[in-house]
Amino acid sequence: MESPIDSYLRQIHAEIARLKDGTPYSTIPAMANVDPDNFGIALATVDGQVYEVGDTREEFTIQSISKPFTYGLALEDLGCDAVDAKVDVEPSGDSFNEISLAAGTGRPANAMINAGALTATSLIKGSGGQSGFKRILSTYSAFAGRQLSVSEKVYESEVKHGHRNTALAHLLRSFNIIEDDPTPVLEDYFRQCSVLVNCFDLSIMAATLANSGRNPLSGKQVLEIGPVERVLSVMMTSGMYDDAGAWISSVGMPGKSGVAGGIIAVLPGQVGLAVYSPPLDEHGSSVRGLATAQRLSRDMELHFVRAARTGRSAILAAYDVTETPSGIRRNDEAADVLRAHGHRARVIELNGDLLFAGTESMVRELSALEDDVELVVLDLRRTDQVGEVAVRMLGTAREGMAGAGRGLVLIEADGSVAESLNQETGQPVPSYATRNAAVEYCENLLLAHYGNQLLLPDHVPVTASPALAPLEDADAEALQALMTARKYDDGDVIRRVGLRFGGVYFITSGKVSSTSPGPTADRVKLNTLSAGMTFGELALGSGNRQETTVRAVGPVEVMVLSAESIAELEESEPRLAIGLWKALTRDAYTRVEQYLRESAVRIRE
Repeated sequence: MESPIDSYLRQIHAEIARLKDGTPYSTIPAMANVDPDNFGIALATVDGQVYEVGDTREEFTIQSISKPFTYGLALEDLGCDAVDAKVDVEPSGDSFNEISLAAGTGRPANAMINAGALTATSLIKGSGGQSGFKRILSTYSAFAGRQLSVSEKVYESEVKHGHRNTALAHLLRSFNIIEDDPTPVLEDYFRQCSVLVNCFDLSIMAATLANSGRNPLSGKQVLEIGPVERVLSVMMTSGMYDDAGAWISSVGMPGKSGVAGGIIAVLPGQVGLAVYSPPLDEHGSSVRGLATAQRLSRDMELHFVRAARTGRSAILAAYDVTETPSGIRRNDEAADVLRAHGHRARVIELNGDLLFAGTESMVRELSALEDDVELVVLDLRRTDQVGEVAVRMLGTAREGMAGAGRGLVLIEADGSVAESLNQETGQPVPSYATRNAAVEYCENLLLAHYGNQLLLPDHVPVTASPALAPLEDADAEALQALMTARKYDDGDVIRRVGLRFGGVYFITSGKVSSTSPGPTADRVKLNTLSAGMTFGELALGSGNRQETTVRAVGPVEVMVLSAESIAELEESEPRLAIGLWKALTRDAYTRVEQYLRESAVRIRE
């Protein structure tokens, strides 16, 4: 099944591609002849999953998107105090190529404008046999997770036509902000702006910043958290120059643009976004890139105010229903069907917040399901917050699942997500308060599909009870003759905790639930028993005392083999009595095995 995130990106790519505003950057002639229709979007999570659509592998020069990464390297080399002495951290409110130098000192306002970026480049010195620029290129390559190169054509054009940057460098030298000959600094700066990247590369570079400086693909720690913190802070306030206020308000993520048409945005702990589209607005930012960032921030709730919690995988556990059966005692034929086909129903336990990061991990799990999975049970009982993005993506995922012949089932205490999904899609979603009930629903669908209606009987006579399956038909009929029929209405207590052993109860129709006292005043629901199952006999292993309360769920009919009848049977028909106890013991061990598997799951709760 296609990921809902892929389909969503494809949809907004088609919509935003219709924007024809803006013009490509032409001050550098080598950059002027670019196709204005180029448009790519790449979204990379902090665990390395990349979603991409459009021209994401088309190379272009990094330009001003280089600035945060060179600034980070300077901070790593020298520390904040030394770098702060040369370049400030205040928003300038000016365009990218304004002078913006402090009166008297000549210190640039921040490292995102050209004057500050030239200063940051001047702070990178050669080391370990590498020149200053080689170290810059190596850092960019480590962020991208592959070896990057320089466009010599763009570099030569930058050198030939970069008069304003040349003037800025000499002005910085006059204030001793650049301490040596500015010519090598200019060459390094023009080369760093001419590094070739694609949209995929930039998404990984942004995700590396989002991942506290560790590349999510290579696992390499490129920058330590201290420099990353400072870089993202300055990107948030100054990365979009004189459009920074509008960017923070509408996008709400640290961002950086470049005049070649690239834009990156970083949501710490969750995701890195990159967009490439050459036509620029009056601020020097990609028109489509800005529109895409605004749209994703709104639709996927990526604004830092909404996505304030650190992202993590929402998947707590995933397993099929054979690992945690419902506890309903099936006959041998039904049990065989469920053993053969239980893998077709999968339970996915979720936890934490279903904001963007949690939602992404959820839909990724759904998209990666094996082809033979027909039913998906989402256990939402441990989720703290379910955002609108989760409901929308789950609605889209459900449509995709339905198209693939899959059903969705929810486990939640209040049914609120199911209600929201119903409003979103107009189609009811089965929702249950307990896993037992949801798994029973799935088992019944599997039995109806791969078995037959005889495996889901409304009425099971004593002679067909799975508990008595080892006995000969005549022996089962003889036992049935000793039993008494009883009926109960919904909610009636059939057996209460503490009662003495009162016989074995064979359910012939309906259901009962059993509960036991919990560690608090609340009762713990143990299981639901249906037609063909028995209860009451386990009291014999508890000092002849009933350990659970058994209550009717709807109308119930039972046949009771009383304690007195059993005592008489042991006196008059010891062979049949021994056969009965062997059969009940076998059935009890089967149920104990089911309880143990269920208990193993409950440990997580």
